[in-house]
Amino acid sequence: MPGKIRITKFDHVVLRAQDVEKMIEFYCSVLGCSLEKRSTAVAGLIHLRAGDSLIDIMAASRDPEEGGSVARNMDHLCIQVEPFSEAEISEHLTRHGVEAGKFERRYGADGDGLSVYIRDPEGNEVELKAPPGQAGEMATSS
Repeated sequence: MPGKIRITKFDHVVLRAQDVEKMIEFYCSVLGCSLEKRSTAVAGLIHLRAGDSLIDIMAASRDPEEGGSVARNMDHLCIQVEPFSEAEISEHLTRHGVEAGKFERRYGADGDGLSVYIRDPEGNEVELKAPPGQAGEMATSS
């Protein structure tokens, strides 16, 4: 149905950690995750595979002006939505009074894909991400 957002799956969550290596050890050794990637795009971001989703770990001291939020334990929640059309999602969010960030390609559980950040009423950051194989529509102007 045009103009509606439909969540298809949980993509990833980003946790802030005082001791990143201890968190990696816990999630891999205790909970069975596997170290998938150490991001070069965002310094210090570690991607752990958790089934078909990701648990990402980053240092709690990360500067919000460098892409982190001010939250202590969770940086953001990412959910996959479809269909993913920049125009339709922008229109939907505007209709609901929600301000959106830039639509950009970012890494997630299914690889790189188009996504956008918004905030919920409590200020939590939520990333809306295109499903795999759907490039979405990206605006040609910046």
